[in-house]
Amino acid sequence: METSRVGALVLAGGASKRMGSDKAALAWNGESMLVRITRVVSERCDPVLVVAPAKSPAYLGLSEEHPGTEQIRWVTDEKPGAGPLAGLARGLAAAAEAGRDVVFVCATDMPLVSVEMIDELLRGLSDADDAAIAVDTQRAHPLAGVYRTRAAGTLADLVQTGERRMLAAVDALRTNRVTLSDPSWLTNVNAPEDLHRLRVH
Repeated sequence: METSRVGALVLAGGASKRMGSDKAALAWNGESMLVRITRVVSERCDPVLVVAPAKSPAYLGLSEEHPGTEQIRWVTDEKPGAGPLAGLARGLAAAAEAGRDVVFVCATDMPLVSVEMIDELLRGLSDADDAAIAVDTQRAHPLAGVYRTRAAGTLADLVQTGERRMLAAVDALRTNRVTLSDPSWLTNVNAPEDLHRLRVH
C-alpha cells in the first residue's frame, strides 16, 4: 500500500459522558489527546481528517489556533448525537473527496496509537477487503482499523435505516480481522481512572 494514498480519520464527536469532560482536549504528555493522535498518524497518513459536529467540545475547543492542530482538516457537518457509525460514513466520504482510497480510522480516546499499528493493519487489508480491523482476545475494534473509502455509501445506507452500532459496519463490509503484535495500542480512555492508570504505568 502506497502511504501517499492513505488518509486518516479520527472520530472526535463523542459526548464523553463517563469522562466528565471532552476527551479530545485532555492533556497527555504536554499536548491534548487529539493533537497527540493526529500528530502520530500524520507521520504515515495524509490528510488527517477529524470528524466532529460544529457544536462539539472538540471542535469548539481545538479548531482555532492551537499548537499541533495545523495538520488537521475538520469535517464538521456530522449531526450531533448521530453516533460513530454516522461519523465513519461521513468521514469516509470526505476522504474519498480528498482523493484517498484507504483511511486509517481511530477514536480520539486512543493515546497509544502508533505508526506500527497502522502498518500492521494495512498489511492485513487485501485487495478484496473493504476493511481490516484490530481484534484482541476480548472483542473486535471497529474504531481501530483501515477502511476503503468505497465503503462510504454502504455505511451511509446503514445509517439511514437507523442503525447506530459500529459492529454493523463490520457485518456489512468484507472485513478482515487482524491481531496486532502489541495489544496496548488499542487502549482507550473512557473514564478518569483509565487516564490515571495509563499515566502511572
